[in-house]
Amino acid sequence: MENSTQTKFNSVDEYIAAQPENARLLLQTIRNVIRQVAPGATELISYNMPAFKTGRILAYYAAHKAHIGFYPASVAVINAFGNQLTAYKTSKGAIQFPFEKGIPEALVESIIRYRLIENDLKLKTKKK
Repeated sequence: MENSTQTKFNSVDEYIAAQPENARLLLQTIRNVIRQVAPGATELISYNMPAFKTGRILAYYAAHKAHIGFYPASVAVINAFGNQLTAYKTSKGAIQFPFEKGIPEALVESIIRYRLIENDLKLKTKKK
């Protein structure tokens, strides 16, 4: 990750401002997509990364040396979107968007919509 482990960020704006210019543009893109899809979500810093939540975390994202890490906070997302993620490096809970490929906005939008439904179902199940 580009930010040093000693730097503790207090806001998403502060986090983005501390990144190199090429990362800032991509971080702002992913941030804007999430804001459009989940306008009621709360933006915060969690684990020293930008995140959005609606009761529960929807997703985290962070700048790394050559990619933006996108962490949808759900293992189910990687399985559900597997066929759309073949162009990206993934792990159990992470997707890497290389700087040179940019942010796949439609994909991020679909994943956030999925996460909103998933969170809503988990909250309803918890209330029963």
